[in-house]
Amino acid sequence: MSIETPLPVLKPTDFASDQDVRWCPGCGDYSILAQMKKVLPTLGVPREKIVFISGIGCSSRFPYYMNTYGVHSIHGRAPAVATGLKCVRPDLQVWVITGDGDGLSIGGNHLMHAIRRNLDINIVLFNNRIYGLTKGQYSPTSPLGQKTKSTPMGAIDNPLHPLSIAIGCEATFVARSIDTNINHLGETLKRAAEHPGASFVEVYQNCNVFNDGAWDYAKDRDTKLDTTLELQHGKPLLFGKLREKGIRLNGMNPEVVELGKGITEDDLLFHDERSPEPSLAYLLSRMRYEDGFPEPIGVFRCVDAPRYDALINGQIEEATQKRGQGDLEALFNSGDTWTVE
Repeated sequence: MSIETPLPVLKPTDFASDQDVRWCPGCGDYSILAQMKKVLPTLGVPREKIVFISGIGCSSRFPYYMNTYGVHSIHGRAPAVATGLKCVRPDLQVWVITGDGDGLSIGGNHLMHAIRRNLDINIVLFNNRIYGLTKGQYSPTSPLGQKTKSTPMGAIDNPLHPLSIAIGCEATFVARSIDTNINHLGETLKRAAEHPGASFVEVYQNCNVFNDGAWDYAKDRDTKLDTTLELQHGKPLLFGKLREKGIRLNGMNPEVVELGKGITEDDLLFHDERSPEPSLAYLLSRMRYEDGFPEPIGVFRCVDAPRYDALINGQIEEATQKRGQGDLEALFNSGDTWTVE
């Protein structure tokens, strides 16, 4: 008779490494790190089954601060490293930690393909609209006109919008949260971890040294209820301090309306995160504060689709059953061969 030894109950402190955290005091990264440590014990996954993979940047120091396995990889290539790891070790829970520079500039190609393949990994992109580690150059998400060390007369590149890119790549789980909205951030990370497939989470994160206040409109206690809209599946798109405003469609375009005077909740758009058609999620990802809209936070899309890691291992298993175990030496010496002298 065998007796199973119960797994130890983990606490947030169990996920803290022995490394000193070396982000600038007041950086939004601290909040994301704290919420991650709170979420992981609730998932029931042993620490030795969790891996954090990062590229280069302030966000990419994350693996040092987690008492799990981790890889501090190459600039922009974390999704590629994660792809290899998840395919050969599908039993692992793999997180990719990246930033707006690392993930959307040099790493844009790798990020796009990891998402479109629906690899079963969790991607968290810290968006502070600046290059922080290299001391304040503009990034792919910096708004037009932003003056930085590398754009002293103002940025002239059209900014990228991370969620729009993810949805355009047919991401099966897309969400957004804010570093200071800790309860919302924790719940968002938990849902991402539980999703079977590629999950993509953008976090509005403040760089208080090189781009302080970039997201103040979405954080300020006096304004955030009017400038953000918390998405709830099956519920109308309502916002405002009294939830007196909403979003409806005017043709194919969203517009802000006030309830009353003939306008009811039934006239508003209702959120459907499970819709197989991503058009509504994409429309929501395009709503910008600077255009007069509240910016949605929460889960934009959550659908099921075949997973790359499962499919590739399924093909390997099928090939093994049909052809037997492969012989690498025989493969190298098959077909046309020649000797170079």
